Amino acid sequence: MLSPLDDFPVHQVPKPITTPASTDRHAYGRYWFGALDRQGRHHVEMAFGRYPNLGVTDAHLSISVGDEQHSFHASREAPIDPTDLTVGPFRLDIVRPMLELRVTVDDNDTGITADLTWRARTGALEEDHTVMTDGPRVIVDMLRFLQFGTWEGTVTAGGVTTTLLRDETVGVRDRSWGIRPVGEPAGGRPVSMGGGNAWFWAPCHFDDECRVIGYFQKPGGQIWRPDGHIVPVLDPVPPTIDATHPGVVRIDPIGQRFDFTPGSRFIHHAEFDVRAADGSQSVLELDSLRRFDMVGIGYTSPEWGHGRWHGELATGSDHWRFADLDPLDPFHQHLHHIVRARIHDDAGTHEGVGLFEQILYGPHSQFGFSELLDGARG
Repeated sequence: MLSPLDDFPVHQVPKPITTPASTDRHAYGRYWFGALDRQGRHHVEMAFGRYPNLGVTDAHLSISVGDEQHSFHASREAPIDPTDLTVGPFRLDIVRPMLELRVTVDDNDTGITADLTWRARTGALEEDHTVMTDGPRVIVDMLRFLQFGTWEGTVTAGGVTTTLLRDETVGVRDRSWGIRPVGEPAGGRPVSMGGGNAWFWAPCHFDDECRVIGYFQKPGGQIWRPDGHIVPVLDPVPPTIDATHPGVVRIDPIGQRFDFTPGSRFIHHAEFDVRAADGSQSVLELDSLRRFDMVGIGYTSPEWGHGRWHGELATGSDHWRFADLDPLDPFHQHLHHIVRARIHDDAGTHEGVGLFEQILYGPHSQFGFSELLDGARG
């Protein structure tokens, strides 16, 4: 089970690098990428995942443009070589680690193709380690790094080619690995996934810095595992950055106010109270410019969920118009938004653009929700 990586001193355990340290069926490694038009005209996301104990690798690319979303999906038997980052017509190239990457989707039967290049704007930053349990059972044990950048290139879907210009397209990406529910549901008692915890995450670009906040929230309003940082934009861009770098500041979200579209859980306006390490406080205000449904890149997808076995190689596609969707469709509740971002602090107001993620199921009384999926009142 040797692979080319075994010729490098990268081993953490006395096994070939292709053999996961954990035997958990949910062991995984994943890339996620977001490309956001500053004016909200289009929103592209990509995902690539490897699930060694399931023997599966999959990839996805989706574009929200106009009033619709188009998605490409591919799955294959995982190759022995973990540096093989291809799934059918989808290819991920690590051109310069942590600095430049390229995603291509060659001609295929779905009609969706792409050629996109990522360039870093900040160093990659390690986020807090996340562990979630369901009684004695560990369901999430993952580490992730976050990075801000730009994109350029083209995506063709539905017979229309969208051009992403570097000066107009900001990017966010993460790379995570560890244990996370993937693949077909396992036998036994269903996992509770933390008892209905909501998740909110907001990485945003500004002129000379980037900011991110994120947290889980229990029904009733308790915030847990808050995480956030101010990350400076540097020239030249360092591959990585951490809390010891000048300009890196730890920030923590301590409260929020949301405006929901009536009849849905779609958050169209958000304000987050944020406290920095020195005790100073600010408000991060977000207004939604465009919606992106995460089912388009495999999250909550009943058919193309991450790690599901489709055979040696399979490709497929999805397409929907947002106006045709039930606002409470359970498969379309994991949302990303392109947002207009504003920071209000003692120095005044600073404007930028970013991404806002929401996952909100269950009876969250802090928002007026009493059921698994009831919508906001008008």
